[in-house]
Amino acid sequence: MAEVAIVASAFGAGSIWRDGHAAWLGATKTAGAGAFEVRRELMHDADAQRGALRALGTAIAAADLWPVWSTPDTLYADDGALNEAELRLAVESGRALGARFVKLQLGGFAGEAHLARLAAVLEELGVKGTDNAAPNAPRVVVENGQLEQGGKLAQFTALFRALRAGGEDKLIGMTFDIGNWQWTGEAPLMAAVALAPNVEYIHCKAVQGEGARRFARAPAADDPLCRAALARLPSDVPRGIEFPFDEARMQEDAARNVAWLASA
Repeated sequence: MAEVAIVASAFGAGSIWRDGHAAWLGATKTAGAGAFEVRRELMHDADAQRGALRALGTAIAAADLWPVWSTPDTLYADDGALNEAELRLAVESGRALGARFVKLQLGGFAGEAHLARLAAVLEELGVKGTDNAAPNAPRVVVENGQLEQGGKLAQFTALFRALRAGGEDKLIGMTFDIGNWQWTGEAPLMAAVALAPNVEYIHCKAVQGEGARRFARAPAADDPLCRAALARLPSDVPRGIEFPFDEARMQEDAARNVAWLASA
């Protein structure tokens, strides 16, 4: 059985904005999940300060869950430069929260020129790689997004190829979002085969609509794409629910989907 995280937005962005993340920890635990993904874009600025994040992390631990810290900031700027300030802020915020993963978007990675600096910054922050990170350090992972910049398979294969060539293949990991590839016209199954060795966290959702008017939805129990992608990805990494639950029966739907994703 895979470990399942619930992404805060699954309870509805409006609900998170109104009630705060902590209000949904009980529902997450009752649904059978083991983790809760905190979204920076659904927080007021005061709630993203270090003290508030430490308090939220304490509440998450008290609910017998572990947190993921997710930010829409990108690891690389549009011109390919390393976004050092955003990376430092993400790691420091994740550390305050007690996060297992700190998730950023990839952004404009275009070559290996800044990889040495990335390694130096991560080492300075105590989160370099899996073998030489500080105890209880958050793991930095990059996610394929819904935009062309940071959402193309070629960027990710180039990133991990460059890391391997430089002897830094474990420097950072990947969050593989099954649905997001469809926004950028990529084949999720091809991406799963190419990137599986680097995947440490999976976002699961189905997609409806066309073009820019696509929306996340719950996969059907026999959804062929999600099942085929999961079969090609590591089976021992956490899987996150990033599709909206049915508002009319939120708790029941959350429990059903956690059970489905754990065994899919």
